[in-house]
Formats: sequence, C-alpha cells, structure tokens
Amino acid sequence: MSSPSRLWIPAAIADLLLVLVFAAIGRDAHARGDIISGAFATAWPFLAGAAIAWAVTRAWRSPLGMWPSGVCIWIGAVVVGMLLRAATGQVVVLPFVLVALITLGVFLLGYRLLAAMLLRASRKRQRRV
Repeated sequence: MSSPSRLWIPAAIADLLLVLVFAAIGRDAHARGDIISGAFATAWPFLAGAAIAWAVTRAWRSPLGMWPSGVCIWIGAVVVGMLLRAATGQVVVLPFVLVALITLGVFLLGYRLLAAMLLRASRKRQRRV
C-alpha cells in the first residue's frame, strides 16, 4: 500500500505532464509550429496556477484526492492560468476558457479517479489474500 507521502511526486509529475499535453494538443490543433517549446510557452501560466494550488491546498498530504486537492489544482490551473495569460498579453477568449476548463478537468481529475479506483481494487485484493 502506498502512503500519500510517497505518491505526491508521481502525482505532481502527472499534473505537470498532463498540463503540457493539454498545451501541446492545443498548439497542434491550431497548427502553431514549434510544438515542444511552444507547448512550454502555452503551458507555463497553467503550470504556475497548478503549483500555487498545490501549495495553497498542501496537496502533498492527499495528492490523489479529488477534494480538495484535485478540484483546487484543476480550478487553480485554469483561473490563475487565464489571469497570467491576460496579464502577459496572451489570448483569453471564452471558447478557450471553456476548452481549458473541460480538458484540464478531464485530465487532472480523470487520472485521480482512475488512480483511486486502482488503489481501492488493490486494497480489496490485499485483504482477500
């Protein structure tokens, strides 16, 4: 059984990678070249928002928890991300906000839900043995 203290690093890495995937998919869908460095340029505001939410909620205590960790990291990534984009002159339009909200929600909450199901199934198997 994994304790939350051992899961925070993989969870933080998963959040980072999923935000980068979101940015790379968006850049590719809009045919904006330079996907690798461009993804980092697109992702940094969302990564900053997720990092702030990690700190505010102390998500390392329950990194795979849906509430408050997962929900706050998701909302923090989107809200702070959009505010930073606006502050730095990047495009912030309602369709993009909605796509970011939905996609990052599916990504950041989806893997936590999947991990919770897998951990629960693993614990049930261990109890039967």
